Amino acid sequence: MLDNILLGLDTALTPITLGYCFLGVFLGTLVGVIPGIGPLTAISMLLPLTYHLDPATSLIMLAGIWYGTGYGGSTAAILVNIPGTTSSAISCLDGHPMALQGRGAAALFMTSIASFVGGMIGILLLMIFAPTIASYALSFGSAEYFTLMVLGLVAASAVSDGSVPKALAMVVLGILCGTVGIDLYTGDERLTFGILEMSNGIGLVPLAMGIFGIAEVVGNAQSGARRSFDQSSVSLRSMKLPRDEVKRSILPMLRGSGIGAFFGALPGTGPSVASFFAYALEKRISKTPERFGKGAIEGITAPEAANNAADQTAFVPTLTLGIPGSATMALMLGALTIHGIAPGPKLLTDQPALFWGLIMSFWVGNLMLLVLNIPMIGIWVKLLLVPNRFLYPAILMFIAIGTLSLHNNTFDVWLVIGFGLLGILMRWLAFPAAPLLLGFVLGPMMEEHFRRAMLLSRGDPATFVERPISATVLGLAVLMLVWGVVSHRKTRKRIEATVQT
Repeated sequence: MLDNILLGLDTALTPITLGYCFLGVFLGTLVGVIPGIGPLTAISMLLPLTYHLDPATSLIMLAGIWYGTGYGGSTAAILVNIPGTTSSAISCLDGHPMALQGRGAAALFMTSIASFVGGMIGILLLMIFAPTIASYALSFGSAEYFTLMVLGLVAASAVSDGSVPKALAMVVLGILCGTVGIDLYTGDERLTFGILEMSNGIGLVPLAMGIFGIAEVVGNAQSGARRSFDQSSVSLRSMKLPRDEVKRSILPMLRGSGIGAFFGALPGTGPSVASFFAYALEKRISKTPERFGKGAIEGITAPEAANNAADQTAFVPTLTLGIPGSATMALMLGALTIHGIAPGPKLLTDQPALFWGLIMSFWVGNLMLLVLNIPMIGIWVKLLLVPNRFLYPAILMFIAIGTLSLHNNTFDVWLVIGFGLLGILMRWLAFPAAPLLLGFVLGPMMEEHFRRAMLLSRGDPATFVERPISATVLGLAVLMLVWGVVSHRKTRKRIEATVQT
């Protein structure tokens, strides 16, 4: 372990890596502070930049954006009651009442501390358990990998917000998009419709920028959310908390960190589910649950610790099994495959400098975020005053430039526009976008493992149920699917009953 830590520090502490790590966490905080952009949009916009970097540096920068948004996302949630990211939405419940009471700076200070504690615990668990999971995963064959990817896609569909059938439809659409191009086994063209540029397949960047970037900007422009707050409530002097509140924050932070670490490692859940669960637990076990929703300090420290711990442990299934737990992790996976690196258990042995360098960069990045967030709270909050009429056109311009810079091909820009229109249509019809991206990234790998498993079994599909691990995982996928459908029906009936009364 010590050798791995030293190897990781050797990678993470080089001047270039430190610079890109700082750039990542800085942009992550910036993106988190400004409502409506989100880590997916930011990472998809910056993905072209990573083409010119080495794999470790590019992954460290993208990861910095990912967990940096966890810190910045709470700023808008607390001050203007508009969450910068989905995972910080729960912080609106008690953070905004604190801001209304003139304690916005104290709430922001505690969210930074809770995020830091959650991040530290998440990194420790990642360091301890990732090698163990990878060592077990080395015994997996193609049948096990195929069923694991099926479980990951079903889990992402079943626990995502909204309709399970719609989420599954998006998974299928994503898999179809992933099959466009030349078949590697037969050399035949698939779903290219005679368009020459389509023979190379659809790129990850145009798809992600379209369905997340353009659709997000248009959706936020349509909502017309206005941002205003009392700047006098945010100052370094007003960050001081009573000793009683500091004492009451310690256990919720630790519990939130444990919950976040657990949910982060599960495919399909991630920081949003973790933060909501941590908040619900604190309210349930509290002796004074009536304080929640009115400015209880536990209502922001527990979920903030949970979402940042989940941000770190979300890398466990992504790096060790090659299964992204969320759409953002799918982009990370895409960034790795762009550089020709296959994620999975062999990543730890084939690319130890990359893996341990990334983990060590988490420590550095979280320290940078603590320094960035506490003294600079006053500066960050001023960003909330940037008018949308300047912000959104700038984002669209960066998306167009970023796409064109990939291959200097205008067809990629048309693809972004096409996927942008699809993303807008999906928002109107309430189809979730994340399962589409997961299907797109996992689809080609699923196909490869499926074909290989069928070749090894000489065309016998029973191989997926004869092998103990693949049969168990397939059973879990079926259970997850049934649970998702039943849960969705119950929720719909409850909503209908509420509307009728």
